[in-house]
Amino acid sequence: MTLRWGMHMTALGLRAAPDDHVDAVVVGAGFAGLYMLYRLRQLGLTVRVFEAGDGVGGTWYWNRYPGARCDVESMHYSYSFSPALEQQWEWSERYASQPEILRYIEHLVDRFDLRRDICLRARVVAAHFESEASTWRVHTGDGRSVTARYCIMATGCLSVPRLPDVPGIGSFRGPAHHTAQWPHDGLNLSGLRVAVVGTGASAVQSIPVIADSAAEVTVFQRTPAYSVPAHNRALTDSERAELKARYRVFRQQQRESVFGDPSPFPPAVRPAREVTSEERTCTFEERWQYGNVIALMSAYTDLALDLAANDTAAEFVRSKVRQKVRDRTTAEALCPAYAIGTKRLCLDTGYYEAFNQDNVHLVDLRQTPLVTVTEHGIRTSQREYRFDALVLATGFDAMTGALTAIDIRGRGRQLLADRWRDGPRTYLGLATAGFPNLFILAGPGSPSVLSNMIVSIEQHVDWVSECIRWLRHRGAATIEATRPAEDKWVEHVKAAANRTLYPRTDSWYLGTNVPEKARVFAPYYGGVGSYRKICDNIASDGYRGFAVAS
Repeated sequence: MTLRWGMHMTALGLRAAPDDHVDAVVVGAGFAGLYMLYRLRQLGLTVRVFEAGDGVGGTWYWNRYPGARCDVESMHYSYSFSPALEQQWEWSERYASQPEILRYIEHLVDRFDLRRDICLRARVVAAHFESEASTWRVHTGDGRSVTARYCIMATGCLSVPRLPDVPGIGSFRGPAHHTAQWPHDGLNLSGLRVAVVGTGASAVQSIPVIADSAAEVTVFQRTPAYSVPAHNRALTDSERAELKARYRVFRQQQRESVFGDPSPFPPAVRPAREVTSEERTCTFEERWQYGNVIALMSAYTDLALDLAANDTAAEFVRSKVRQKVRDRTTAEALCPAYAIGTKRLCLDTGYYEAFNQDNVHLVDLRQTPLVTVTEHGIRTSQREYRFDALVLATGFDAMTGALTAIDIRGRGRQLLADRWRDGPRTYLGLATAGFPNLFILAGPGSPSVLSNMIVSIEQHVDWVSECIRWLRHRGAATIEATRPAEDKWVEHVKAAANRTLYPRTDSWYLGTNVPEKARVFAPYYGGVGSYRKICDNIASDGYRGFAVAS
């Protein structure tokens, strides 16, 4: 079994001397890192961006599996900082595919001449705070080091692939690939017997595409996913023109919304249980036909808060699964039992319908557990399945994995991974006590994965940029979250989550897909608009909760 992780250590670009210094180091060249570079340049700072991949794009560079596509509408999932870019870029589909999003990112990099400050194939392995100089020394895997006043982590929430914890995972002799590390030159699965392990978002997107050409697809499912149809299609000229004409108003609506992407329907004003079942069905059906994750989950005020209310939406989706999947046993196995939305709600094109194809089979691992991966396939408690190729759609060490994988050391050489052993501790999701001038973009304790990521990314980058501008104007050397402020924020994040149904379901939001991780709900459920106000108020109050030193 060969897993292609694409983790090259040889860096491209200028080779830095050990004492090379810049004003700021940014780790990661995805949406967050690229915009951070743009804003820091506007401040007149010298910047070095380190990126582990062969190219820019972050999530959209690595995730090239069949059917990879954004689950936020493309004209909504785009930068807002450049009105000219907004008007000139033409999105082709309602939900953009990975190749189109990557083209957009590459166009942005060239348009704003960002490449000259980006070092590719440069994986950051360590970042240490040097107290005497109040600087960070950042090390890459090929032996270079650079010092910087500010260290900004743009490493992404879903960037460390997670292999399943099963025996024999390395023994399969055929091609085996995690969806997040798909071969960049593609993989021809035509006519092959393919196993897909996992039924999360990447599996939901890839299974119908793989099934179109593979001789046989066997899906190994432990926990079924809820998924709603995307109803994806080409955008019309009039649709593009209409949104472009009101982009400035729409962008403000995004910033003030709960999820960073306002629902196309009027705001909910009633709980689900206060209306008749007939009215609920009509409401859910309208939103199902529209094809939008937020639209469904924002139909009533209590879907994320009350289990009985939630079950009305969950049962609606389960009824759709039973309608779509002809085999009753398969349909029931595909029906989740947990509260809808408490695991990532998926958006699909033909996912459930794929199980009606003669060449697609489902193995319910709750009934017949997976025992081991073999040289030729997979053995469950019932039988052995033989395959030509293995696809691992098994998710990520989410939210914290990319950060704790780096040897990040703050004051007194305290290791961030040790500090976060019982769960991530941040102030606003932006900073952590004991680590001066270290900023985290879309980190744990911020809306991040519960939002339109680009809206949250832009808000974080803008906040960090203004913070650095403020520090430089004051001649301050460091800014650092205080322990009391951090403790209070951690409790606030926990309390916000505990008002919802999210903590009742094991998920990567809680880190339960990684056995050694503490069970902590990492994102902030308070909403994008409310969170933005909190951050702005703290900044306007002289960065309340931060210690600033000259």
